[in-house]
Amino acid sequence: MTSDATKQNVPVAEAADAAGESTEKQRLAALVGGARHVLFDFDGPICRLFAGRPAPLIAREQVRWLDAQGLGEALTPAERVDDDPHCALRSLAQQRPDSDLVIEMERRLTAQELRAVRSAWPTAHADPLIRTWAAVGARLAVTTNNAAEAARRYLEGRGLASCFEPHIYGRTQDLRLLKPDPYCLLRALSAMGAAPATALMIGDAPTDLLAARAAGVPFLGYAHNERKAALLREAGARHVVASLETVLTLLRTPPRPPVP
Repeated sequence: MTSDATKQNVPVAEAADAAGESTEKQRLAALVGGARHVLFDFDGPICRLFAGRPAPLIAREQVRWLDAQGLGEALTPAERVDDDPHCALRSLAQQRPDSDLVIEMERRLTAQELRAVRSAWPTAHADPLIRTWAAVGARLAVTTNNAAEAARRYLEGRGLASCFEPHIYGRTQDLRLLKPDPYCLLRALSAMGAAPATALMIGDAPTDLLAARAAGVPFLGYAHNERKAALLREAGARHVVASLETVLTLLRTPPRPPVP
C-alpha cells in the first residue's frame, strides 16, 4: 500500500526533475547562443566518414600492417583493439617521431580517409545546423585529427565549404600534435582572431574535450549512442546532446526578453 507521504513525494520528485531539465536547457541555450566562433570536429559531428568502411576495420588493418613490419609489439594490448584509426598512429608517432614508418602509416591513413569521403554519411541535422550558424553570423572552423583534404572534399561535396573556408585544420606532419593536444584548435582561434571564451567546440570523443579544455574553449559533446555519451561524461563533459536537432532548435529559437 502506498503511503500518503509517498504519494506526496511523487509530484515533488517530478517537479524537481522538470526544474533540473529546465535549468540544463537554459545552460545549453546560453552555451549555444553565446558562441561566436564554432569549432567542429569532423568525423562524428559533421559526418560518419567511415560509414562505407567502418573505422574499426581500418584500425585493425593498421595493426596488421604494423605486425607485418615487425613492430606490432610497439602497441599496448588496449591500443591493438582500439576502434579509433588514429590510436595506433598517435602511439607510434610518440615513440618514433618523424620516422619513415610513421610517415608511411599516416600516408596510408590519408588514402583511406580520402577514399571514405565518397561513401560518408552526413550526421543528422548537421547540414542545416552549419548553414544556420553561418547565416546568423558565427564563424566556423573544422578542427580534426583527420586529413584536412578529406574534410575539405566532403564539405565541397555537400555545398558547405563556403561556411568554413579557409578555416579547415586537420592533422599536420607532426603527429604528436593530434588531439588531445590543442594545436588545431589554437590554430583556428588564432586565424579567426577569436578569444577562447567566445568559441565553442563540438566533438564526440574525450580527446576533443581534452583539447578544448587545454585551449580554454567551452565544449559541447555530441553522442549518438549511450556508450559515447558515457565516455564523454566520464571524461568530464558537462553538456552532451544525443542529436544535433537539439542545438539547431536552440539556435532557431529567438532569445526571450528579460523579465522586467
